Amino acid sequence: MSEIRLQIPAHADYIDIVRVCLYGLASKLRFSYEAIEDMKVAVSEACNNAVLHGAQPDGTISIVFASDETSLTVRISNEGPPFVYSDAINEASPIHAKEVGDLRVGGLGLYLMQALMDEVDVIAIDHGTEVVLTKYLDAPS
Repeated sequence: MSEIRLQIPAHADYIDIVRVCLYGLASKLRFSYEAIEDMKVAVSEACNNAVLHGAQPDGTISIVFASDETSLTVRISNEGPPFVYSDAINEASPIHAKEVGDLRVGGLGLYLMQALMDEVDVIAIDHGTEVVLTKYLDAPS
């Protein structure tokens, strides 16, 4: 499995760098345009969450792209307070039963990531949170 590692300042201005790297790697692996766009949205959302909720103002976000012949996995880690994924999912109400106007602003990131990626895992680590997003090459978009 090949890996590419990035470490960026915990600021939204740097998320474009992550998207560019993702696009280049996913293209090289021959993911479809639709799959790449889905991954860009999911990874951007995970990075935005790391900036908004996880990272210290002068902190960093670590991104690891790991690929093999069947998949691309992106790990996004921050240095902020740990996020407990199971608690968030249990507290979140189902969105399919709500009108669009009744949805609160924000808070849809986990739903987006789950809808766009084949696997999503959120892990509380020693000093922060790691989001692991996986897309399989032959999975339907």
